[in-house]
Amino acid sequence: MLLLFMIAVVVAATILVILFAPNIRYFVSLVNRRYAAGGQCKSTTRLDGKTVLITGANTGIGKETALDLAIRGARVVMACRDVEKGEEAAASIRAAYHKARVEVRELDLADTCSIRSFAQRFLREFTELHILINNAGVMMCPYTKTTDGFEMHIGVNHLGHFLLTSLLIGLLERSAPARIVVVSSLAHNFGWIRFHDLHSQGSYNSGLAYCQSKLANVLFARELARRLKGTNVTVNSLHPGTVNSDLTRHSTLMAILFAVFSMFLKTPREGAQTSIYCAVAEELHSISGKHFSDCTPAFVAPQGRSEETARRLWDVSCELLGIEWD
Repeated sequence: MLLLFMIAVVVAATILVILFAPNIRYFVSLVNRRYAAGGQCKSTTRLDGKTVLITGANTGIGKETALDLAIRGARVVMACRDVEKGEEAAASIRAAYHKARVEVRELDLADTCSIRSFAQRFLREFTELHILINNAGVMMCPYTKTTDGFEMHIGVNHLGHFLLTSLLIGLLERSAPARIVVVSSLAHNFGWIRFHDLHSQGSYNSGLAYCQSKLANVLFARELARRLKGTNVTVNSLHPGTVNSDLTRHSTLMAILFAVFSMFLKTPREGAQTSIYCAVAEELHSISGKHFSDCTPAFVAPQGRSEETARRLWDVSCELLGIEWD
């Protein structure tokens, strides 16, 4: 009886939240909107003559980041798996800002052949790259593998971006000063690099797999920053906040929760602020290997500060991808 009562209470509460969502949202906006929105990038830096590459820029915070940087005068390349959706996003950016220089290129981070082909075309077409934003990602998807046999979370969120960055690092160094921005998550606090079962073949939990990949993002940024010391190319990671986007499309439960409590979540534009901050803020000119949230330095879990783990993950990543990156 108690269980049924609790279920009834939860259902009733959910219905009430849905029915009164507009009123609740208005109340939140009056009382606590500043907290919910998070930090704002206040930099007025222009990017005229600069080239920016953003992965997963056809939706969510990637699209909002592309719009902001285009308004600042940058030539923005939107690297998207779905070119059609990418073109739709680019069209909406041009509609919002008619001077926007945005271009769409096909990139599937779940396929190393696609990544290599993209990089080859990019290097032929562009002579400079000033900002690389590793933004694309998957979250809590059912157990699937990439084209190369990697578990999807670690394959797309970490290994795909690891390979892409390695192929473009020479261009970034030649274009210095340059910046690499890695979109991670607060979820890295709950992640552990399972070297004995990196691809979750022994056991699989979509949430833990996502957390592992986000921890890998933090470790990658810190190790890459160490290796790039003295090159005038900086690398920083960030947590965008809890953003109401389609990243929850693989989890019905998460999608329902996000829909019900959307008034407490950041909009994609608000979630993009820290990505934009890391890309343009003048005070970060020489800052590298740090982690940010709400446009301020953020806490990094102990496992995300381990130099030993970062170096081991680097070596394992190179081995899996069949590359040498010293």
